[in-house]
Parts: sequence; structure tokens; C-alpha cells
Amino acid sequence: MTESSIGGTQSRVKDRLSRVNLGQYIIYLAFAVTFVLFAVVLDDRGFLTSGNLMNILRQSAIVGVIAVGMTFVIADAEIDLSVGSVAGLVSVVTAMAISHWGILAGIVAGLMVGMLIGLINGSLVAFVKIPSFLVTLAMMGIAFGLAQWVTDSAPQPILKQGYNMAFGSGDIGPLPGLVIWFLIVAGCGAFVLKKTRFGRHVVSVGANPTASIYTGISVVRTKFLVMLISAVVAALGGMLYAGRLQSGRYQWGQGDEMNAIAAVILGGTALAGGRGSVLGTVFGALFMGLINNGLILAGLSSPQQQVVRGVIIILAVALGSKK
Repeated sequence: MTESSIGGTQSRVKDRLSRVNLGQYIIYLAFAVTFVLFAVVLDDRGFLTSGNLMNILRQSAIVGVIAVGMTFVIADAEIDLSVGSVAGLVSVVTAMAISHWGILAGIVAGLMVGMLIGLINGSLVAFVKIPSFLVTLAMMGIAFGLAQWVTDSAPQPILKQGYNMAFGSGDIGPLPGLVIWFLIVAGCGAFVLKKTRFGRHVVSVGANPTASIYTGISVVRTKFLVMLISAVVAALGGMLYAGRLQSGRYQWGQGDEMNAIAAVILGGTALAGGRGSVLGTVFGALFMGLINNGLILAGLSSPQQQVVRGVIIILAVALGSKK
């Protein structure tokens, strides 16, 4: 091989490496390093036991479900701050409907509430063109207030064990039902985002809405649908909270909007839109669950855990702004 051909090969390799966005892969490295660190430091506290690893999966599952819907919103260059409150409201509505009319009515009522909120959010963002930050910030307060109001701040128990087993409390073989739900939602989300025309439209609109219009993509329709998807998926998260905790309560889901956003950004979805990864979001949610679990086993107090999680969210936003 001549010196010129070697130089040409090196140049091509450098050119390909320069095109690799390492930020897209940082979540996998961070997850692996953190897992190994906790395995070594917390080995005497049962970190690697099968029970604790299953706890990490359970703790990550509901936020992960909500984060899959958030992936579409952020990839489209929007934001949804209402998902945590929507989950809480849906948990309450589902529990109340089950107690009065049965399991099927509870499921339908929960999904309808999510769909209604998604229709409102989507219409205001896509058609009225109010910034999604303001729309969903207002909806966050409305949903939280409604859930607290209709229940008078009291928990709503779910006594139908069939519902509880199907939506969070039961196991399917060796895996918790929550994890099965997480895998189903993540699989569907990954397929839609990467393999369908709608997924390509979401990414295109997030990258450049003006250019998308000239290529025949309906920006209004796309933005409407991502807000609708986010709310419906958040509603499913609320139903899983209700099943896992066997009750509906306005506090369920509180703060999940920040955890979901952090999981999405850490997973490689660009905060400014134009790129999304559901697989990255899955690992982002698992990473957040891993951190929570490790901090608890390490004996940190709740305020200390809040500080660490806040730092992680700041780092997630900082990394997202550089992608």
C-alpha cells in the first residue's frame, strides 16, 4: 500500500469519525459506567440481587412509558409539561369509574380523559399557535387542580384485582406486568418513529418546519398529533399508576414531566427537535431509575436525592443543547 493511499484511508476514517455524534451514544456509556459503579460500591447492600434489579425495572417503567410519548413531542421541537398531572388525573378518573361502573368503564374513561386533554393541547398548539410550553404549563395546573378537587384530596381505592393485576400489580412469567407494558409501548413508539411516514414527518417538522411545508408535509397536523399522542400515553401511565398502587390519587405522576424530559434528552433526542430515539429514551428512563435506586440504597435523604436528580436534569438539558 502506497503512502498516498494510506493517507487517503486515514483521511476518510477521520471524516467518518467527525460525522459521528457522540452525544447520541453517551446515555449507553453513562448507563454502563453507573451500573458497574453501583455494583461495586453497593454490592453489600444487595444491588445486584434479582429482586433489586426488578425494582429498578418497575421504578423505570411508568416514567419510561410517559417518556416514549414525550420523545415524539420533543423530536417535533415542542414540549409537554402536563404529562405528570395528566397521569394523576387519569388515575383518579379511572379509579372512580371502576368503583361505579366496572373495569371496562374505568379503562375507557381514563383513555377518554387523556384523549380530551390531548385534543385541547394539540388544538391550541397547532391551530391557535400558542407555544406548547405555555399551553401545557396551564394544563398541568388545570389537571392537577381537577384531580385534587374531584377527590377532595382523598385517595380513590381500586378493589377490582383484575384491573390491578393487568395494569401494574401482576407478573407475566418472570417479568413484572409494568415492564411488559413498557416494552410494548417502546416497541410501538420505535416502530412508528423510525419506520413510518408519520415518524419521518415528526423529525422533519422538528428540524425545519418551513422546509417541511414545501415538501408537502402538514406541519399543523403533525404538531396536533404529537400533542395528542403525548397525552394519551400519559393517560396510560396514569392507569398503570392506578393499577400498581391500587388507587387513584392526584399526587401520582407529580414531577414525572421533568423525569420524562430528562430521559428523552439523555437518550439522544435533540432538545431543539429534528432527531429522536425511542431506544435512547428507554435507556434514559432506565438510567433515571438506576440513579434513584442507587441513591436510596446508598442511604441519601430525600432532599439529597432531589439535588442529585436536579443536577442530572441540568446536565441532560446542557447535553441536549449541544446536539
